[in-house]
Amino acid sequence: MFTGIIETVATVKEVKQDGSNIHFTIESSLADQLKIDQSVAHNGVCLTVVSISENAYTVTAVAETLAKTNLGTWHTGDKINLERALKLGDRLDGHFVQGHVDATGTCVEKQTLQGSWLYRFRFPGKYAALVIEKGSICINGVSLTAFNVGPDELTVTIIPYTYTHTSFNVIEKDTVVNLEFDVLGKYLLRSRELNS
Repeated sequence: MFTGIIETVATVKEVKQDGSNIHFTIESSLADQLKIDQSVAHNGVCLTVVSISENAYTVTAVAETLAKTNLGTWHTGDKINLERALKLGDRLDGHFVQGHVDATGTCVEKQTLQGSWLYRFRFPGKYAALVIEKGSICINGVSLTAFNVGPDELTVTIIPYTYTHTSFNVIEKDTVVNLEFDVLGKYLLRSRELNS
């Protein structure tokens, strides 16, 4: 379980295909604080640490993960958001994030405002019921508030701190991002489907 509050931005050091899996070696200041078998959110995708070196560690993405996320587009040198799993007793500053990406979305607009940045994203319309005005959305692992919600689009605004301390500063028009919709909304929608 995560919160969508990014701890650090890391760099993809190596991408290695292994059958239908891909092993990613991540260079990060967190590497020496991790343990093998720990869960870490990478751009919002929960992956398990499988090996650790001095200033880097490796995770593996299976075919299902690659199909549902933007991990298949990662290259050496790419910047990614990292968050370690929530510890019991920590403050929940963002919202409940599982690290289970529902779909990818595409940036269709980026505006630089006076002191903030506005991004508009298009997402698959079948998820429209899970996106509400002023509701929580997780984009590339970042907990944000959606507004100007349409049938297949939503808008978020990024403050300077978030812009500087996450990989949002490399998102431009046509960038593909990972989306995780609010888990509470997913349970409510499922309950309604079963009871109708």
